[in-house]
Amino acid sequence: MSKPISGLLAGLAATLVLSALMLLKGSLGMLPQLNVITMLAGLGGNALGIQPTPMLGWALHVAIGTVLWGLLFAFIGGMVPGNSWTLRGMLFSIGAWLLMMLVLMPLVGTGFFALDLGVMAPVATLVLHVIFGAVLGVAYGALIRYAPQRPVATAAR
Repeated sequence: MSKPISGLLAGLAATLVLSALMLLKGSLGMLPQLNVITMLAGLGGNALGIQPTPMLGWALHVAIGTVLWGLLFAFIGGMVPGNSWTLRGMLFSIGAWLLMMLVLMPLVGTGFFALDLGVMAPVATLVLHVIFGAVLGVAYGALIRYAPQRPVATAAR
């Protein structure tokens, strides 16, 4: 299986796990002020000039986790330090978390590191990103290691 396809599938797997944890967080009433889906819906709605809806927020969340982070990991994950794909995924996801804390959170009005929401906001999002990265790395490593490779076509004689 190609690296890009492996990255997309690994990104999707990690995004599904992250999504389940986000839904669990919400159902337990933990940090209700930290709703990334609502934040993404607002940003996306403003950027596209459309009504921000939960569906838009979820679509952006899945696209970012699957396409952006999955493909980026496929292309640069091997350059991330670490002796396993799991560790590389976790370190990669810390970079994604930093980007979220320094760009997305100020854009949605929660300040750098979302500290306007309290000190638990950056801690919780870091934990979720590290879990995302672990799943991303495990899935990617398994896919490139064990997925059947397409045979190389040979020219007819």
